[in-house]
Amino acid sequence: MLTGTLFLASCDSAETPKGSVFETELASSRQTTGATEVPGTAQKNDIQVPVPGMVTMVDLGAKSCIPCKMMTPILEELEKEYKDRAAIVFIDVWKRPDQTPLFGIKAIPTQIFYDKNGKEVRRHEGFMDKQSISAILERLLKE
Repeated sequence: MLTGTLFLASCDSAETPKGSVFETELASSRQTTGATEVPGTAQKNDIQVPVPGMVTMVDLGAKSCIPCKMMTPILEELEKEYKDRAAIVFIDVWKRPDQTPLFGIKAIPTQIFYDKNGKEVRRHEGFMDKQSISAILERLLKE
């Protein structure tokens, strides 16, 4: 109950219109750049999070969350720039509430960064700009 309250306090609960830029870009990125939206629990999906042997950023959000929508183009750019070097994974926690306890999130969007050994090294709640994300990814790639 408290978790749901925190999510609503963080993001707009209005429904995203069909065909919106957010929905279209996210669907497109999954098909063309290898971005992954985890449809089930991380353990049962064919995508393991964090991705073994790769620096991984997991963005936990929702399609109807305004800060999450603002991050969509940033994540798409990062997916292209870091293709085959780092994994960018989006999990829609309003579609998959079972993911909330797995990642221990309190608000969305939440970004979690893992090193290539799968160790969580950084966590951020709220909108995060591209430069900040890139700086973290670059540092992790050099380790």
